[in-house]
Amino acid sequence: MKILIIGGTRFVGRHLVTSARARGHEITLFNRGKTNPDLFRRVKNIRGDRETDLDQVAGQWDAVIDTCGYLPRIVRKSAEALKDKVGRYIFISSVSVYSNFSKVGINESDSVAMLTHEDTEEVTGETYGALKALCEKAVQDVYGPRSLIIRPGLIVGPHDPTDRFTYWPLRIAKGGDVLAPDRPDAMTQFIDARDLADFIIKLIDQNVSGTFNAIGNPVTLNTVFETCKRISKSNANFKWAPVEFLEKNTVAPWSDMPAWVPETGENAGVSHVDISKAIHAGLTFTSLTDTVKAIYDWEFERPEGHELKAGLKPEREKELLTLLNHAH
Repeated sequence: MKILIIGGTRFVGRHLVTSARARGHEITLFNRGKTNPDLFRRVKNIRGDRETDLDQVAGQWDAVIDTCGYLPRIVRKSAEALKDKVGRYIFISSVSVYSNFSKVGINESDSVAMLTHEDTEEVTGETYGALKALCEKAVQDVYGPRSLIIRPGLIVGPHDPTDRFTYWPLRIAKGGDVLAPDRPDAMTQFIDARDLADFIIKLIDQNVSGTFNAIGNPVTLNTVFETCKRISKSNANFKWAPVEFLEKNTVAPWSDMPAWVPETGENAGVSHVDISKAIHAGLTFTSLTDTVKAIYDWEFERPEGHELKAGLKPEREKELLTLLNHAH
């Protein structure tokens, strides 16, 4: 098949290219050439800005994968510009589209978030999910049954630019007392970017349409942390900090304590998204061990001393550990 990828060189996109090429597909990338421009030298690249240049792109493809659509206006413009050039439109959305995370077992038929002002184009923690929902609608309006909507949760693995999971393997490898959120049996839910890419290419191969939650099975934080400890052979000692302690000391879930949100009240279902539809359609999972090992392998490729974009700074963690010890 001939597949056009909008983006394709940062994180999920690069894994999509690798997965598609492994299955013999012909790939064309369309992007501005600003991130890793030399990454895929044997793949056809078309340079341009999706907001202004897609209607000038000449060619025919069986499918387009939109990896980087955040604003409904621009996604609709892309969808319309490619309408007669691609057979199907695959849009990578997010489980953040859902309006009610107090429900355990959110599935694809649950309601999505809505914006008070639909013309807003400011992407924030509050607007992100609702904007993604409107992007989905734009694609479905233009393509109907020729659309495929993928809703991942937290995407992890090598080449993740956010460090939203990577923080833990790297911090645990350093050993010593590690500030850990909540309790050992608190849950988290994420997907290896390589599994996500393979699933999307598989659905394209099988000409599947519709909407899919694409995320892994829920797993305890303790399982994740102990896996990192075992693989890195560190002497990490986990100091579990109650939610009340973290709140009192303004330690933010998700950013200061990555991959974790308290499973209470309006967030009770955040780490319990229903993925049965995707599993039935062929979603498979790399082992947690292999995901963590791949992150450690990738770490050797990164510049030494690079600063992580998520998690606690060492001095802040040390300060909190002291406070936690005194609290006990």
